[in-house]
Amino acid sequence: MEDRHEWLSFEDPEEDRTWLFDLTFLLSRWSCIYGRGCPGIDSRADIGCCSHGAYFSDDVDRATVEAAVATLTPEQWQFADVGRRRGLVARAAGGGSKTRVHQGGCILLNRAGFPAGAGCALHQAALGAGLRPMDLKPEVCWQVPLRRVDSVDEVGHVTSTVREWKRRDWDEGGAEFHWWCIEEAAAFVGDETVLATMADELSALVGREIYDLLLFALAERHAPTRVLPHPALRTSAAPA
Repeated sequence: MEDRHEWLSFEDPEEDRTWLFDLTFLLSRWSCIYGRGCPGIDSRADIGCCSHGAYFSDDVDRATVEAAVATLTPEQWQFADVGRRRGLVARAAGGGSKTRVHQGGCILLNRAGFPAGAGCALHQAALGAGLRPMDLKPEVCWQVPLRRVDSVDEVGHVTSTVREWKRRDWDEGGAEFHWWCIEEAAAFVGDETVLATMADELSALVGREIYDLLLFALAERHAPTRVLPHPALRTSAAPA
């Protein structure tokens, strides 16, 4: 697949940092379609992208999730009994920790037929309590398919890149599953852009001031919403 993207960059007003944003993805109509046609990364639609459990980014992330899980009831969490008995957390290959995998998917994922409905128990609990799902879920779960990568050059200047999550970001395992989420046109069916629908997530990743500067920089463009289409859409529209 020809993977060309259009980018926008600007300097941080407070730090020795350059921000680089993937406009092709941020201005696309990507939308999570779990339960609305998502085939899953391992060809299991009922599991979606939760086949391998959620890898915690650090101890704070893990503690936040453990505290949220402690409030879940059996009516909210299908595998509450198993989780409380065996534990929520398992050791990840290569170090670190992640949520336990049970019956082929994250132990927090309620399956089809559960009275509360299929989907992440924490996601559903957050919506029921008037919270944002990102307030309770593991960081990787609310960030994907967004990713921030910071790099430092030889003089200490930082470049922070905000882009879509690539196969390579999963290390060697990325080549083994169907990372169709950003590679197939079926996911680009949202009513609004990623920039709008994931405003909270972007603000958490870069800070509200930088998010607002991104909006301002886009507004200054001659055609702020006209960018190079996403490769998944260009491929799907290519003549046979």
